[in-house]
Amino acid sequence: MSPVEQAKLPTPRDSYGLGNSSVIKSLAHSLGFFACGIAKAEPVDEAVAQKYRKWLENGEEASMAYMANYLEKRLDPRLLVPGVRSIVSLALNYAPAQQLPEGEYQIAAYALGLDYHDLMKVKMRELAEKIAAKFHSFQETEENQPLNRETRTKDNETNIKECGKKVPLSPRGERGWGCFCDTAPVLERYWAQKAGIGWIGRNHQLIIPHAGSMFFLGEIFLPFEVDVYDEPMANRCGSCHRCIDACPTRAIIPGEDFHAERCLSYQLIENRGELSAEAKTAMGDTIYGCDRCQTACPWNRFATPNTEPALQPKPELLNMSKEKWHNLTVEDYRRLFKGSAVKRVKFEGLKRNITVKKP
Repeated sequence: MSPVEQAKLPTPRDSYGLGNSSVIKSLAHSLGFFACGIAKAEPVDEAVAQKYRKWLENGEEASMAYMANYLEKRLDPRLLVPGVRSIVSLALNYAPAQQLPEGEYQIAAYALGLDYHDLMKVKMRELAEKIAAKFHSFQETEENQPLNRETRTKDNETNIKECGKKVPLSPRGERGWGCFCDTAPVLERYWAQKAGIGWIGRNHQLIIPHAGSMFFLGEIFLPFEVDVYDEPMANRCGSCHRCIDACPTRAIIPGEDFHAERCLSYQLIENRGELSAEAKTAMGDTIYGCDRCQTACPWNRFATPNTEPALQPKPELLNMSKEKWHNLTVEDYRRLFKGSAVKRVKFEGLKRNITVKKP
């Protein structure tokens, strides 16, 4: 970052005391988050930044153009949310308690229930409010008021609008706050590893020791520092390569970066065109997403089924047969997936995936 860019980073006057990391983690666990870690808000490591730039230069993001948007903000959270000083990384368990019947068409475990974006936003905003109430120590007067409300929210709201998403802010509207879950230019797995929650495995998933990788990740940006920051977790994959062996399209190759266009999950969800010949051959009974690199991971044998009601599959979904899938109508689709992440593929995309399979 140039000196000019650094000069633009705001240094807001403190309206909070030093945050207690143990208290923040306790609040997170009380709201059902499985894991919580805290890292100092700073530019991502240069090696990671260079690797990400190279990944984009090689066109590995395929048709996911949004992965290249707001690159500098993605690589420096202080540019995304001016005034941020700490990043709270959170993990919510989605390991399925129920799965679709064996022999029927399958969808990825994360999409069996309601849309995780909505669930995470509600939980994170509640946590942010609790943190704000716990650590706010600033009494606004004419003499010590650091910024008026309009000024405090201006930088955050500008960045939010530029990135195309509305992010919940602190109830007081101070800058430096933000809640993110897969809807803004944030390197979520990087910050989860930086905050000591887990490590990024060979399957490019965040793996939590003795818990596995079936977790939704989210971040709360805080405008104050904490007493103790967590240490990054070292990689514990060792010599294991089961995820590589399990990948049906060779999207994961040792010594190479992740090839998104080959990934079966990309093909069945993000790809808006015709499925690749490789995907058609490899999809098996899967019609949405892919969990094979996760189910092959030995750490997922420790996974505990989630108990969150919103993440449980609807009875109608559990009762779907291959015949019903092939006769799926728009009305059926809307009823089955109201409030579901499956709506990302849209009706036409899901029908494309189903049609590939013979009735």
